Amino acid sequence: MFEGVLAIYKDEGLTSHDVIDVVRRWTGQKRVGHAGTLDPCAKGVLVVGVGRAATKTLHLVAGSEKEYVTRIKLGWRSTTDDREGDKEAVEVTAIPSEEQVRGALAAFQGVIDQRPPAFSAIKVRGRAAYKLARAARQVDLPARKVEAKDVELLGYTWPYVDVRLVTGPGFYVRSFARDLGEALGVGGYVVELERTRVGSYTKDRAVRLADLAAHLPDRPHTTEGPGS
Repeated sequence: MFEGVLAIYKDEGLTSHDVIDVVRRWTGQKRVGHAGTLDPCAKGVLVVGVGRAATKTLHLVAGSEKEYVTRIKLGWRSTTDDREGDKEAVEVTAIPSEEQVRGALAAFQGVIDQRPPAFSAIKVRGRAAYKLARAARQVDLPARKVEAKDVELLGYTWPYVDVRLVTGPGFYVRSFARDLGEALGVGGYVVELERTRVGSYTKDRAVRLADLAAHLPDRPHTTEGPGS
């Protein structure tokens, strides 16, 4: 029976728990966990621990730096700070220049105060914040210290900004998109998000679910595949 740590490439549309369920079926292991959630509309590296010993090491992976590539749409706000939420157009009197975008991005480099999204798994009085937000309850999460180790502008054509980020633990890219939009006075939310690295686990070495069987030589015999 397989035990160990896997880097899975999660496709858009799947929850992180969907991935865990597939890994459980293929490995026959009940004790399976991951080192940091990816939202359903995000894709990329999800580090998964299989078996008791592996899952005990996941906190070390979760605390490592992460790399993302994201596309942000300016000129709008979203209730979830990504494309899944209810959108509201912002009245834009002047389109930001590339110089202004670069200046705004520079302010996010280093240790900053960041308020997590209302739609997040952070617990508020014992309940996940996103559950309270879905129930139309007021969710006011306090800001906390996070670190952006590298912020690189990959491209800008209004209303889209493409950015590469290298972050410490606890950093929310959705909050970054929201705050970048507010810094520019035009609003913003995440349209696309890919996590390309978690610590030493990189995108080019991550396993897609469709190819998982080839990486599990000791998998149990089953008629169920990843898509079942």
